[in-house]
Amino acid sequence: MTDILDDLAWRDLIAQSTDLDELRALLAAGPVTLYCGFDPTAPSLHLGNLIQILTLRRFQLAGHRPIGLVGGATGLIGDPSGKSTERVLNSEETVAGWVERIHGQVSRFLDFDDGPTGATMVSNLDWTGPMSAIEFLRDIGKHFPVNRMLARETVKARLDSTGMSYTEFSYVLLQSMDFLELYRRYGCRLQTGGSDQWGNLTAGADLIRRVEGGSAHALTTPLLTKADGSKFGKTAGGETYWLDPELTSPYAFYQFWINADDRDVEKFLKVFSFRSHEEIDDLVKQGADRPAARASQRALAEEMTTLVHGADETARVIAASRALFGQGALDELDERTLRAALAEVPRTEVPPGELPAVVDLLAASGLCKSKSEARRAIAQGGAYLNNAKVESEDATPSTSDLLHGRYLVLRRGKRNVGGVEVTTP
Repeated sequence: MTDILDDLAWRDLIAQSTDLDELRALLAAGPVTLYCGFDPTAPSLHLGNLIQILTLRRFQLAGHRPIGLVGGATGLIGDPSGKSTERVLNSEETVAGWVERIHGQVSRFLDFDDGPTGATMVSNLDWTGPMSAIEFLRDIGKHFPVNRMLARETVKARLDSTGMSYTEFSYVLLQSMDFLELYRRYGCRLQTGGSDQWGNLTAGADLIRRVEGGSAHALTTPLLTKADGSKFGKTAGGETYWLDPELTSPYAFYQFWINADDRDVEKFLKVFSFRSHEEIDDLVKQGADRPAARASQRALAEEMTTLVHGADETARVIAASRALFGQGALDELDERTLRAALAEVPRTEVPPGELPAVVDLLAASGLCKSKSEARRAIAQGGAYLNNAKVESEDATPSTSDLLHGRYLVLRRGKRNVGGVEVTTP
């Protein structure tokens, strides 16, 4: 076993802990069972959730036993932490479907062997569903002083603004009961989560002390922020980067990492990469010495895309990225990958039939501000259609130029890429 706390500290992945010295001693004594919960509030987990999934993986690689909990019960309620308004409740059928999808996503990152560190996946609906309201109030509710619950920052903020229903007010009881149940069933002694979950985590550890007289720990990771002040894991337009390839394509996922700000890449390597400390330090040095080469971003993008989507998908993404910039054959890309790649660049749609001139397409796609600018780009030898230099200002693509019968790739200079899609009738 390795000292997981030292590793997490080096990666700046420790925000709060109930007692680091006691936790260190517990971890050193033998395999510790820990858990992290994931509520099904959407059909997929996202990049922010990935921090917690990989933290479970780090503990397992360090010789401990992870439990991934999917909130089949708590997902029906919704955690009020970090929310300024009441959540919209989803139907039981919707939540059940999301539970299955998220169960599969978390499972891909953990090893489920029969050894002492073999992972377990659970749903808290298994023990919450059969419980009556009277049992819940008698066995759990009596251990939660209302004055302490009212003092919680999440509760105070909501009571001072939009208010809070009893449903969300009781969420902390449900999550605390999860910790207690896992303590009883699996000897779970540690819960991890984001720093916005600190109150929920410590409430669970306190419930174990009150009910069982046992000792349990809580450990949170910092909420990740980007150097430019924007939210981590969001597009410029505020859209979320999901782990599901149907919601965020592997190409877009790869581009998120490859486009990481130089100021963020060291932080991202430490938080997400499983490379050694020495390898990460070396990549950071390469980035500082030759920032234009973007070696750190490329290494991170390849590692994370492989981890989430697999090596074959990563190879397709890299091939598409190279081909778009004239370093590979566009006609060798499969349609799904090409479509995903063009979705990330300026593009225009044209109806079926006779295709417009390249000048018109360059302007319509936004690669050139006007047709006159497009003509100058062609005259200066800086315009490309499917990676072939456009020689004439009157050039017009033919249907034989369409990739997969509906796409064209435009490029201005070495770095500015655009796309054209022929719409279906």
